[in-house]
Amino acid sequence: MCGRSSLTKSEKELEARFKATFYSEDLEKYNPLPNYNVAPTHIMPILTSKDPSHFLPMRWGLVPFWSKDIKVGYKLINARIETVLEKSAFKYAVEKRRCLVPMDGYYEWKKEGVKKTPYRIVVTDQEIFSVAGLWENWKSPEGLLIQSFTVLTQPSSPSIAHIHDRMPAILYKHQEEDWLDMNIASIEVLTIINPYDDPRLRAYPVSNRIGKVTENDADLISEISEGGSQSTLF
Repeated sequence: MCGRSSLTKSEKELEARFKATFYSEDLEKYNPLPNYNVAPTHIMPILTSKDPSHFLPMRWGLVPFWSKDIKVGYKLINARIETVLEKSAFKYAVEKRRCLVPMDGYYEWKKEGVKKTPYRIVVTDQEIFSVAGLWENWKSPEGLLIQSFTVLTQPSSPSIAHIHDRMPAILYKHQEEDWLDMNIASIEVLTIINPYDDPRLRAYPVSNRIGKVTENDADLISEISEGGSQSTLF
């Protein structure tokens, strides 16, 4: 699964990377970056198939339009690519509401007995990369509109499979336009997604503090040495 990520770049860097802009009213009410510890329920900038030239703030944890309770979003932070067309929570979104989820890294925990070591995984050929996602509109019983998203996951690339057997569906730049193209059938567009090229992935251990959602500072993305001390990222 993918339950933690980072997006530490500025709005200007995001705009340059995706050739998209933020609506001014969104920047006035929402200025989340940098976020070194993105967690479910956080509001993050998303690019949708409906409006690919503007970033929209959305809540991580998809709430299907037919849901009676927003709490279902806690269980729908990820969508497995192998079953996304079968699940009622996702099958309509994959046909009509695809999105790009910007990240500059994500976190996963390696289990060794009772020990869990957090790692940050980055893409060495993209400072900011995108993950294939799905989004939804949901209205609360009080009439409040909530826009939310989920991250697609797939089997891990061999080089990081020893950390976790799943990874987010990271897209190459040339795949992003196809993922947002609603003229491409869902069953066809899913075939473009494969585990990211191994040599372009880098994983390194980070502080256990990443497990606490209240922690959010630059030291969280710094590499931890085998002895447990912090070293510089580069």
